[in-house]
Amino acid sequence: MQPPAREALARAQRSAVHLEMRDGYALDDPGFIAWQRGQRLDLADRASWWGPWHDHVQEATARGVTVRRARIISEPVTDYVRYEHDLTPTNIAAGEEVRWLPRRQTTDLALPGTDFWVFDDELVLFHHFGGAGALAEDGREYTADPARAKLCTEAFESVWRRAIPHAEYDPA
Repeated sequence: MQPPAREALARAQRSAVHLEMRDGYALDDPGFIAWQRGQRLDLADRASWWGPWHDHVQEATARGVTVRRARIISEPVTDYVRYEHDLTPTNIAAGEEVRWLPRRQTTDLALPGTDFWVFDDELVLFHHFGGAGALAEDGREYTADPARAKLCTEAFESVWRRAIPHAEYDPA
């Protein structure tokens, strides 16, 4: 399997953008299962939720890299999207900007068929998932193809312009 996004993020100089388009990921994740049972993060207790991904984002943003994440979601939202929404303040605390776009508002946008990252408008990491939301065994695909990088960068920007900032989006 190709290296995870954190390695490309460590090399990024200007930007890292991530487009998520699924309504659920890894539904067997222990954190999601605990959330379904009523367990919630204590955002005031940073030590209880801060993890390696947060470190990588914080290091990148400290170097001046802008890290943005946009999520295309169906409405009414799934429990998994509510879970993501509840966890998003941790992404923001690390330095990410996060926005949400209801799927109905994307019908006139050209979007790749899978989630992706774009680093510095040049390197693309596609994520390929199985039907149940788990990353496929060979689920990471990197490319530096300029045409694919341009396609993904433009797709992300079209979503970003329409998307709702996290603080303003209510998944209820």
